[in-house]
Amino acid sequence: MTARTASWLPWSLWAISVTLTALSLLLVVLNLSYPNTPIPNYWLGNALVVIDATVGAIVASRRPENPVGWLLCLSSVVVSTSTFTSLYAIYALLARDGSLPAGEASAWIAAWLLPPIIGIQVSYLLLFPTGRLPGSRWRWLAWLIGIFVLAGVISSAFSPNAYLGALGPIRNPLGIDGFTNVYKTVVFTMAPLLYLAAAFAVFVRLRRAVGVERQQIKWFAFAVAIYAIAIALNVTTIAIDEPRWFEWTANAIFTGVGTMIPLSIGIAILRYRLYDIDRIINRTLVYGSLTVTLVALYFGVIVVLQRVLVVVTGQESTLAVVASTLLIAALFNPLRHSIQNFIDRRFYRRKYDAAKTLEEFGVTLRAATDLDGLKEELTGVVRETVQPAHVSLWLAAARGKGGRE
Repeated sequence: MTARTASWLPWSLWAISVTLTALSLLLVVLNLSYPNTPIPNYWLGNALVVIDATVGAIVASRRPENPVGWLLCLSSVVVSTSTFTSLYAIYALLARDGSLPAGEASAWIAAWLLPPIIGIQVSYLLLFPTGRLPGSRWRWLAWLIGIFVLAGVISSAFSPNAYLGALGPIRNPLGIDGFTNVYKTVVFTMAPLLYLAAAFAVFVRLRRAVGVERQQIKWFAFAVAIYAIAIALNVTTIAIDEPRWFEWTANAIFTGVGTMIPLSIGIAILRYRLYDIDRIINRTLVYGSLTVTLVALYFGVIVVLQRVLVVVTGQESTLAVVASTLLIAALFNPLRHSIQNFIDRRFYRRKYDAAKTLEEFGVTLRAATDLDGLKEELTGVVRETVQPAHVSLWLAAARGKGGRE
């Protein structure tokens, strides 16, 4: 590929994705103006695909030899096409029946786009970050992805209910009875297995990788871990009867966190501030654990004090809330230091030992008077913390009044 093609092609794909997303948002507004018109609940998350498109265009234009950027661009185009065709079919066939042409054609296109979306996503997860398979033994997974996409497109293109209710009463105009069960079997069985296999491939890469590649995979693994937490939070809203505001908050977090995966891919491949990931992971572990601990203590103390006050006074009081707030404020710094030390010892033991050694050397340095002993102490600290192959110490000669000493 020429440099000129690598420059304009990804941004052309970006323009297509952004245009389709803008038209989709316009259709959402138009469809909402008609009562009882179904709106797919994934439209907002799909609208954020412009972030994937932007990251993909930047990566593909700067690293055209790496297919991950191109797959991100292609994924963005397919996702935005799926959203647009779905909303267009709803407007043309339900909101204002017959007002726009090609409503059924749009519905048919929307019916078979999910398998390609899944196949492209699994592909860039499998190829990240080098753009190549983890090894020759993983070729079976590449073939399986191709088989899944082909089988999924054929079964969904002729499935009467390929939308699985997302488009309301609209049915696939080319649907044939019996294909829906085939489509569900293909998607619900193979798609989770493909995602799990891609995740395992990332784990295998992480174990084998060293240097820059290891840091690249850390960025991606960090984003996936946060995304997994968001998924668990979102599933909680389905399993437990929570307040409406909690459900909205969980959905907003889930939608927003999904953008971290393409962003982490872009940061990793372009290597911008790559080595900050260890600090970010450390801070996330510390403050995430601290937040969970403080919230649990806060509500636990409130429940206990409220019960005690009811037994003593016969009624509830705001005193429990005040006492819990003061307790949390007093425990914040001690808990933060304790959690920080625990995480440093458990997950960053080498750095923790090095920091302790340097701290002890600093105390020794302030009290040292013997230069020879100090030199031995200094070289010993360097060997213990940095672990170099060779250590040598050079001391600059001091200049006195009588010349060089």
